[in-house]
Amino acid sequence: MTTASAPPAPAETPRPPAQAQPPEPPATPPLRVLLRYARPHRTVLLATLLLVLAASAAGLVQPLVAQHVLDGLSDGRGVLGPVLLLAALVVLGAGLTGLQSWWQQRTSERVVRQIRRDLVFRLIRLRVPELDRRPPGDLISRVTSDSALVQNAATEGLVMVSNGVLSILGAVVLMGVVHLGLLGVTAAVLIAVALVMVLVLPRIREAVARAQESVGAVGAALDRTLGAARTVKANGAEGRETERAGDAIEGAYRAGLAGARYVALVKVLSGVSIQAAFLAVLGVGGALVASGSLEASALIAFLLYVFYLASPVGSLVAGLSMLQQGLGAVGRIEQVKHMPVEDDVDDLRDPRDPLAAVAAPGAPPVEFRDVRFSYPGRAPALRGISYTVPGGTQTALVGLSGAGKTTMFALLQRFHDPAAGQILIDGIDIATLPRSEVRRRIAYVEQESPVMAGTIGDNLRYAATGASDEDIAEVLRLTRLDTLIDRLPDGLRTEVGNRGVTLSGGERQRLAIARALLRRPEVLLLDEATAQLDASNERALRDAVDQAARRCTVILIAHRLSTVTGADQIVVLEHGLVRAAGTHAELVEADVLYRELASSQMLVSEGNEDVGELADVPR
Repeated sequence: MTTASAPPAPAETPRPPAQAQPPEPPATPPLRVLLRYARPHRTVLLATLLLVLAASAAGLVQPLVAQHVLDGLSDGRGVLGPVLLLAALVVLGAGLTGLQSWWQQRTSERVVRQIRRDLVFRLIRLRVPELDRRPPGDLISRVTSDSALVQNAATEGLVMVSNGVLSILGAVVLMGVVHLGLLGVTAAVLIAVALVMVLVLPRIREAVARAQESVGAVGAALDRTLGAARTVKANGAEGRETERAGDAIEGAYRAGLAGARYVALVKVLSGVSIQAAFLAVLGVGGALVASGSLEASALIAFLLYVFYLASPVGSLVAGLSMLQQGLGAVGRIEQVKHMPVEDDVDDLRDPRDPLAAVAAPGAPPVEFRDVRFSYPGRAPALRGISYTVPGGTQTALVGLSGAGKTTMFALLQRFHDPAAGQILIDGIDIATLPRSEVRRRIAYVEQESPVMAGTIGDNLRYAATGASDEDIAEVLRLTRLDTLIDRLPDGLRTEVGNRGVTLSGGERQRLAIARALLRRPEVLLLDEATAQLDASNERALRDAVDQAARRCTVILIAHRLSTVTGADQIVVLEHGLVRAAGTHAELVEADVLYRELASSQMLVSEGNEDVGELADVPR
């Protein structure tokens, strides 16, 4: 019999705290981030801008052509040529605008596709502590609504601003050609309005950032409620949860209104600026025409340019508003870029790599050496755990709630890393292996036995995509799911619903165990894996685990000691320490806590005589 305790490893340099977060890099200016998203598409965006400018140029020439038409009418000259040219410019401008719109929208969709791919890649690989402290709904909103704002800003917003600036400059030059004095009047009005807008535009960014946070809160509230829909309904909490979500929606509404007010103010200012410029030019220009110092056709041409300014000014204002909205969302997206991820979960090792030797099939021993771990803001969960699980055996972890059993499983899977100590599989510290390698060797059946939406077959093959029909039939037989599959009209193609809602708790548990066995792991972790099973199915599952233990190392957590009295080794935990270890009979004799647990579950008679055989669990 291999004893549980192992001599502590030689003193080693303590690891950094398990939950320590790496320092965030200096914040990148949001505008630079936005330009980074646009950079891969710069060629298409430049072509789009050239099309916009060509369409704008066609519009810029039209007032001059109109002036020639008016002069021709007043002089009695033919105007067919200028009229045809004017018509051609209108058609050309419309065609260029349509082509530009298509290119711009296509590029916009490509930008948001890449942003969402990057976000999804990182979110799925976030470290477990990060996922534990952030509401899923808020993270999802960054992929959906935040990315859409950045999409518009990085493409349409940049093009609109560039087009607005260049078109305004072109109009200003031609207005100067027509009359410098009227240009000065127009510029004075526009500059006064621009100064006011400079103060207003940054408020849009702040309002959008608040609005997006509120949208994330709405998503978090819904995720909380829909993720536990049966609990909500069973406790009659629909009203409270509706109120909670309503508060989040109200917050999003207020934040959205704040942004809408600033956007509306900017639009009003842009419209007023054009009207004010028109009235000023009309008044001054009319006086000049009356005095004979300005031709009426020139005044009309200039007024047409003032009207023309409405479009580029509107484009500039809309583009700046869009940029501010995008810059407000960029910060939330960049937060995801700084969240710690598991960067070794996609590692595919070359079989010729020396480290690949550790992946040889077999039943390796598992060893904990003076392992210590704490969750943030809580007392230590593990205070120096040391024990060995011999290869090809079953070891059960028992103890009161909070003793550290599930924490050890989380450390074995490298969901967390210990603050000190080592965890070894087959003599190799798992901290030196990629997470993908560690998890490839281990199958984990969680206490809640989660089932993914999809079919039963999809769930079975979730981690063993190449499993044969014979392999599936075998695990179905071992877990007694074969009778269930035979009763279902669609068999393995039966949909299990969201989170396996169409299956009973016991069926979900057996499906999770079957999925784990199908992987043929080297180490099998079972966290209360038979808690929801009836006596008959529990006995069948124990037989399946016994068979699995012949080719892998099994570690199981159990509160019902009847499921583990036949284990090769039982480790008793208390307050994050190993209290005792041995067989069921040895612990009943030697450890008070274990004897109390066994007695409370009627596995020990009043005279302390072991009656574990009544549980019908010998191996």
